[in-house]
Amino acid sequence: MKTCVIGGTGHIGQNLTRMLVKAGDDVTVVSSGRTPTPEGGIWKEVKTVVQQYGAEGWTDTIRDLECEVVIDILQGDSPALYDALSDTCEHLIVCGSVWMFGLPRTVPTPDETQAPCLFDGYARRYAQMLETRERALADGKAFTAVMPPNICGPGKIPLDGKGGRGLEVHRSHQRGEPVVLPDPGNNLIGPCDAEDVARGFFCAAQNRHGASGEIFNVGSAYALTASQFIETYAGIYGVSIPVELVSWREFEQEVLPDLGANYHFKANMCPNISKITDKIDYRPAYTPEQSMERAVKWMKDEGLL
Repeated sequence: MKTCVIGGTGHIGQNLTRMLVKAGDDVTVVSSGRTPTPEGGIWKEVKTVVQQYGAEGWTDTIRDLECEVVIDILQGDSPALYDALSDTCEHLIVCGSVWMFGLPRTVPTPDETQAPCLFDGYARRYAQMLETRERALADGKAFTAVMPPNICGPGKIPLDGKGGRGLEVHRSHQRGEPVVLPDPGNNLIGPCDAEDVARGFFCAAQNRHGASGEIFNVGSAYALTASQFIETYAGIYGVSIPVELVSWREFEQEVLPDLGANYHFKANMCPNISKITDKIDYRPAYTPEQSMERAVKWMKDEGLL
């Protein structure tokens, strides 16, 4: 199967590209060039095209590849991409985020709108995604969206106890410094290994019939409470990390006033993955704890810690 991966040199994309090549696909990776294409191994079998997403003529570049499956991990303009691929692509798969669904009403959270999305960029992309899905359904084309939670694992600094991906915060965790959380510390955080996120895209690409028209959550088998999240880092770093609990008001206004940071401790991130499991046999390989441990090992191996 001739497959294109837009963003194929990134955190998710590298894992996905390896899976596709091992499955026998003819893979072309489209990259901005900021992240170099790995060398050796399966990458000798991968064609790389350098093209800036959203630049003039970018959709023409993708169309001219004439790939049967196009996987857009960047998902910045689904309607334009769908228009360009109408005559060449059989299955368009895009990447979203569980944050697009808005604040969860229930947990585990189903793969559907829960409330208005609080982030303009995500809200715009989600609206595009829904529009493109409706057009594909009307045209009889296969379209799938994959919605990951917090992405973890080797290759990227993982979420820290302050709602970011900061090396200095991880160094403070390594030293056993206190972490402040909103009382009672039981909101859910769902780290999912980038390899498992990639597995969701891979399963969709390999099972077009089951994936067509679907918006799928992807994630780990379960989530951690915020307190367990910090305890897991304590165990990985071999220290005791004290947790101080404050009211949500204090946490939101004084501790972490930035919405992008405090949202990790406000929105329960526990995606329900039953649909993707039932329809296309998605099964995560890593627990949240394993993914966090893999990420910390990667940071140490890279000399970041």
